Amino acid sequence: MHPAIEPYDHGYMDTGDGHLVYWEVCGNPEGKPALVVHGGPGSGCRPGQRRAFDPARYRIILFDQRNCGRSLPHASDPAADLSTNTTHHLIADMERLRERLGVERWLLHGGSWGSTLILAYAEAHPERVSEIVIAGVTMTRGSEIDWLYRGVGRFLPEQWQRFRSGVPEDRRDGDLLAAYARLMSDPDPGVRARAAHEWVTWEDAVIAHEVNGKPDAYSDRPSDALQAFVRICTHYFSNAAWLEEGVLLRDAHKLAGIPGVLVHGRLDLGGPLETAWQLAQAWPDARLVVVDDAGHTGSEAMRREIGAALDGFASAAGG
Repeated sequence: MHPAIEPYDHGYMDTGDGHLVYWEVCGNPEGKPALVVHGGPGSGCRPGQRRAFDPARYRIILFDQRNCGRSLPHASDPAADLSTNTTHHLIADMERLRERLGVERWLLHGGSWGSTLILAYAEAHPERVSEIVIAGVTMTRGSEIDWLYRGVGRFLPEQWQRFRSGVPEDRRDGDLLAAYARLMSDPDPGVRARAAHEWVTWEDAVIAHEVNGKPDAYSDRPSDALQAFVRICTHYFSNAAWLEEGVLLRDAHKLAGIPGVLVHGRLDLGGPLETAWQLAQAWPDARLVVVDDAGHTGSEAMRREIGAALDGFASAAGG
C-alpha cells in the first residue's frame, strides 16, 4: 500500500436523469489514468482504495456509483428512485466521466461487484481500456447469485436459516432476494432496518469463516451507508443485474488485446475460484493468480499481488 493521499480535484457529475455522481482524482495529473470501480453494488469508494496505486505514476480516479457513497440522491432515503440505477446506467456514467476528465484510455481496477461492472464496461468499450486488474472475480450470473444467497447455506445452515427467516413466512420458499428488496422499500423505517441487519448478518457470516476474514466486514459501516448498500444490493441481485445470463463470459472474446491480471483467493466461499478460472480460459490476455491464504476479503499476500500488477502496468502506454 502506498502512502495516504488526498484528491486534488473532485466534484459531482450531473447524469441528466436525476443523479449527481461524486468523483475525485488524486495522484499525478500527468500520470497513467486508472479508474477504481467499487464493489457492493452500493459500497461506495473508500480512501484506502487510492493507496493501491503509485501516486507518482498514476492519475487515480474514483467515483461513487449511483445512489451510494456521496452520490445523490442517496438510497438510504426511501424516496430515492432506483429505477434509473442499473448496470447499463453505470456503464454510461463511466463513459460520461471518462469524457468529462479528458481520458482517452484508462486502466480499470476493482473487485467483487466491481469486477462485473468492469467486465461489462470493457466489453462495451474495449477501445477505452488499457489494462484490467481484478481482485475477486465475479460475473453476477444467476448461478453465482443463487450460490451466494442460497447454495452456500449448506456450509452455514444455521446462519442461512436466519437469513431465510428475515422475510415474511409466505415468501421464504420463493425469491428471497426479491422479498428482501420489497422489505428495503417499505415505508416503515423499522422494517427496513431489520431487513438490512439480517442481510448484512448473512454477508458477514459468509466472510467470517475465512482465515483472514473480518467478522463484521459488511455490517461495520454507518447506518445510512448500510441501508443504501443493502437496498442497492437487493435491487441489483433480484434483477440479475440486468445482464443476460452468462453474457460476460460469452463475450469475453471482446477483451482480446487488453492485458489483465485476475487475483482470486482460493478460500473465497462466497465467490468460488471457478468463476475466475472460467474467465481466464476465455480471455487469453489475462493471467490468473490464485492466492492460497485469501478469501473474498483478501490477505496481505493478495494485496501484494494486486500491487505488483498495478506497479507492472504503471509504465505501460495508456491515457
